[in-house]
Amino acid sequence: MGRPLVQALRAEGARVRPASRHNEDPDGVVFDFADESTWQETFDGVRSMFLVRPPQLARIRTELVPALEFARTAGVRHVVLLSVQGAGRVLVLPHAAVERWLRGSGLDWTFVRPSYFDQNLTSVFAADIRDRGQIVVPAGNGRTAFVDAVDVAAVAASALLEPQRHIGRIWTPTSDEALTYGEVAAVLSEVLGRHITYRRPSIRAYLRHARRTLGFDPPMAAMTAVIHAAARLGVAGHLTDDIRTVTGRTPTSLRDFARREKQVWE
Repeated sequence: MGRPLVQALRAEGARVRPASRHNEDPDGVVFDFADESTWQETFDGVRSMFLVRPPQLARIRTELVPALEFARTAGVRHVVLLSVQGAGRVLVLPHAAVERWLRGSGLDWTFVRPSYFDQNLTSVFAADIRDRGQIVVPAGNGRTAFVDAVDVAAVAASALLEPQRHIGRIWTPTSDEALTYGEVAAVLSEVLGRHITYRRPSIRAYLRHARRTLGFDPPMAAMTAVIHAAARLGVAGHLTDDIRTVTGRTPTSLRDFARREKQVWE
């Protein structure tokens, strides 16, 4: 999300301060939720913030909130949170805990709850597709609402640039497609010109594959199992028109995304 969001904001002439643990942007700063010495430079003069919860931080009250309280004291007034589809229903999600804190924080907030990122196919599952010609996720035959992170970034950019239009709003950006992974494999097969197979493992078999073949640590393996189990249970396919509503543009299809990014799998 970071790169396309920074690009979208700068295209509109906004002043942006990228902040991350390993920052390489010339206008950015090094920031770590766990390192208080990085907070002052990060939040000095900042009024609006796009917040991404690092996946390894699950204890929100102790690992995330202290930096957010510092940001509030430093003058941040509006937080646009990258949440996740379903955070309003699945209250045990860490994203839901961040949402609850923001609601009671006195800060203005906007929640962006995207569906399943197309970019998962070009990052965490890229090696399976590229090297083994397969997609291995425990989604069964359930449908998943896909979305391009570039489209989500456009929604977030609008929230940061036009806050009065978005304060107190919850957006759930999705594409127009809720696909089974068999259909995803067919799209990739067409774009790449070779056969990509969708294997439907049990959750136990998936966890074994994630650890032994993909090299995921236990929390990452468990998190991705839960995400795909949502599709297996038939609750991951909800589509919205939020991208059109906010940006006025048509969401990117998976086929167009695959054509744009095909070199990742070659």
